[in-house]
Amino acid sequence: MARDRRDYYYHQAKEEGYRSRASFKLKQINEKHNVIKRGDSVVDLGAAPGGWLQVAKQLSGGKVLGVDLQRIAPIEGVETIQGDINADSTIKKIIRAVGEKGADVVLCDAAPNLSGNWSYDHARSIELTTSALECAKKILKPKGNFVVKVFQGDMFNDYLEKVRDNFVHVKAYSPQASRSQSAEIYVIGKKFLTAPLRRGDKFVVDIEKLGSGGDGAVLIEGFVVFVKEVEVGEKVRIKIADVKPNFAFADVEERLEKAEDSENLGNSEKAE
Repeated sequence: MARDRRDYYYHQAKEEGYRSRASFKLKQINEKHNVIKRGDSVVDLGAAPGGWLQVAKQLSGGKVLGVDLQRIAPIEGVETIQGDINADSTIKKIIRAVGEKGADVVLCDAAPNLSGNWSYDHARSIELTTSALECAKKILKPKGNFVVKVFQGDMFNDYLEKVRDNFVHVKAYSPQASRSQSAEIYVIGKKFLTAPLRRGDKFVVDIEKLGSGGDGAVLIEGFVVFVKEVEVGEKVRIKIADVKPNFAFADVEERLEKAEDSENLGNSEKAE
């Protein structure tokens, strides 16, 4: 506490009426990355004591909802739910609160109780942030945004890849308000993907036509996938390389039939 009292952001939070110095982290994240826009609906997971809720309400002016295992003291214009984000009952309450279309933004500045054993604490952080990501996938609108605090360590890159599998743009960012000795970093995912496929998925497809750029174009569950260096009529095994909100790109892993040999065009099947 003595260190906090000497802390610039601690004093600023007191002066400006914020419940936590962490409020300035969200302000700086938003100034840099424009995660929350005016009118956005925002859900903050692990929201107690409410510093991020205060900032989210100021930034959006729209629906703001805080969720935590602990009770959150009232904030004007903010709704709260006391519950576990891993529980289906809590997810249902969140969806009822924000509406069936989902939230524009999901935030999570939560951290596990620290034990002093860094390997254990890092693992607990990844467990918590994975829960936050899974919750976000259930409650975000298509093209919605996600911000989550993560402790750096040997599992961080794997977690970052999970976020990349679900968002078009992903960055790691350390706001100035984070203490210099802290291992925390914020992962920011923008434009939530609702495509029926993900990077790394494999399919066997028949190339039915070429797109305007000359790549092969196939439909997989109604979703357009562009395949490089193929001809109309080929049957190929592909691997999804990149997913965008409305289309994806894939690379050829194996050519199964030449164009002149193929009789069944335009079909696709998931490859095991």
